[in-house]
Amino acid sequence: MSDTSVKKVDSAYSPKGQLGQKYLASGKSVSMRLWEDEQPGDAKESSVREYETVGYVIKGCAELHIEGQVVRLETGNSWVVPKGASHTYKILEPFTAVEATSPPSQIHDRDKN
Repeated sequence: MSDTSVKKVDSAYSPKGQLGQKYLASGKSVSMRLWEDEQPGDAKESSVREYETVGYVIKGCAELHIEGQVVRLETGNSWVVPKGASHTYKILEPFTAVEATSPPSQIHDRDKN
């Protein structure tokens, strides 16, 4: 029998990671997180993740530094960070975006991701 369960997550009560992200709904193959009103600042240290990330900019502006390239992210833009790609973000103006990761960032690793 297939899984027919439905999950609803209220972001007002979502757990937060050390980097400020809110963890939203998570399934077996994909999970979501919200970066809300991130403030401008220097780019963080580059990281490499064992999952693919797709994102959508709700408001604001940032730069995605990925594998020697710089991609400007503005309201209405979406992006992909492939699994294993070295990347970081530099927030240029207050920034809100939602991301989905596949496979999901595991609950035990959430503070690192």
